[in-house]
Amino acid sequence: MRVIAGTARSLPLKTPEGQETRPTTDRIKETLFNILQPYLPDCIFLDLFSGSGQIGIEALSRGARHAYFVENGAKAFACIQQNVNFTRFEGQATLLRQEAISALSAIHEKKVDVVFIDPPYGIGHEEKTLRVLGQMPYVTEDTLVIVEAALDKSFSFAQELGFQVEREKQYKTNKHIFLKRQGEER
Repeated sequence: MRVIAGTARSLPLKTPEGQETRPTTDRIKETLFNILQPYLPDCIFLDLFSGSGQIGIEALSRGARHAYFVENGAKAFACIQQNVNFTRFEGQATLLRQEAISALSAIHEKKVDVVFIDPPYGIGHEEKTLRVLGQMPYVTEDTLVIVEAALDKSFSFAQELGFQVEREKQYKTNKHIFLKRQGEER
């Protein structure tokens, strides 16, 4: 696993040992970041359920101003620390070792531009996280929220939580759902 593009291009990244994380393949990561590229320059990026931190690091490498990495697992969190230090993004990174939903209230930004959510599959974290995220003042109608999910995961709940599915990108084993907060009815 490596950084694909930007200032840290080609630097290798560590992955946590064990089966608790599913590192995103380089091919899927490249497709994702081709879609995200217009949002990245000078953005605030939130990487929830960070695993190795590779998604947030890729965002920093491609021009994000600051990235938050939220991970509760001890091995994964240590891996993120090593990867952020190795890529020399310490000054642009905030690492939060806590459960993702509770970490949302610890972020004190005026606006977060991109939120990437990659929870364990089959537990229902997608809905719970979006429910709380929709209440955060830093999530605006311009904030792009991406959820990595199993192919069979339905996002029919998104609208009732105030989010609109803008796009869905399917791969062989999973998919990315791109959401934006719905505008207020007038």
